[in-house]
Amino acid sequence: MSGQLRTELHREAVTAARRIVVKVGSSSLTTAVGGLSGERVDALVDALAARLGVPGTQLVLVSSGAIAAGLAPLGLRKRPKDLPTQQAAASVGQGLLVGRYTASFARYGRTVGQVLLTVDDTTRRSHYRNAHQTMARLLDMNVLPIVNENDTVATHEIRFGDNDRLAALVAHLVHADLLVLLSDVDALYDGDPAKPGTSQIPDVRGPQDLAGIAIGGAGKAGVGTGGMATKVEAARIATEAGIPVVLTSAAHAARALRGEVVGTLFHRTGSRTPTRLLWLAHAADTRGSLRLDPGAVRAVVERRLSLLPAGVTGVEGSFNAGDPVDLVDDAGVAVARGLVNYDASELPELLGRSTRELAAALGPQYERELVHRDDLVVLR
Repeated sequence: MSGQLRTELHREAVTAARRIVVKVGSSSLTTAVGGLSGERVDALVDALAARLGVPGTQLVLVSSGAIAAGLAPLGLRKRPKDLPTQQAAASVGQGLLVGRYTASFARYGRTVGQVLLTVDDTTRRSHYRNAHQTMARLLDMNVLPIVNENDTVATHEIRFGDNDRLAALVAHLVHADLLVLLSDVDALYDGDPAKPGTSQIPDVRGPQDLAGIAIGGAGKAGVGTGGMATKVEAARIATEAGIPVVLTSAAHAARALRGEVVGTLFHRTGSRTPTRLLWLAHAADTRGSLRLDPGAVRAVVERRLSLLPAGVTGVEGSFNAGDPVDLVDDAGVAVARGLVNYDASELPELLGRSTRELAAALGPQYERELVHRDDLVVLR
């Protein structure tokens, strides 16, 4: 095969990438009963180390597996459903997982660093800035960050929900050129890959390529939380932010990272947006909502202005200042999301009143926006 033809058979989006985020799921690292598979971890590290041999390459690894790794030591036969037991398993398993990665990367003289994130670390301005600076410094120091959700302390209300979504957001956080999603399925298919007559989809260039495709849930191993649906959603988040995505199996990791045509390539559909706003739009489940009158909807959506108390007609939920909330129209449709500047309990007496009126009646500290435009992202 000629060199020219060989080049044409490789994906330029992959071969040209210099900063790459790789996400691997629990089922690709563990046995069905939950113990870490040293052979699988080493195989993944071999593939990552080979790509790191390309000059100028930097890698970030988003790795599931902490809860799954903690099952066997705790005598648990399957992933627990209750949050406290999940957190106990994560506490035991996270050390085992990172310890195994540390030993495996040491074979190549590579240093790794653990980064555990919660939603608060990525949506609140000061926390977000620190997460960004830490990741940047690790990469500058030639350290490979290993990222996971901080399952030990996260609650149901403040979880990313799955590491596929976390990986897409981390890719944007570190200004990655490529996101690689590794699982136990080798590509996206137009149906159940276990059934005859289904076909692999090599390229996705937009939502139209996914029309009519049945996308499944979590895999049969029962040790993870994701599935093909979460991977497609993660690919949408990343590609809309200008980052191409390769979806394939962990067994094909080395080939995918070499740029060979394996798995499914999701082509970029958008361009980069302000990073923290992407996190705000996708990282957190909101704690409540503010109902806007038509004038406030126009001000926020069309004119990109801050939300003032005068334009809000109702409040739902229990939240504190700094929490993410949805801004909804009269029909209850979310038109924007933002970080609110007041506790929910403070708002009833503020609604429908101008900031000048509030300052005169309650003090100058009330002459401020409910949601500042810098902490607001439009959803439509």
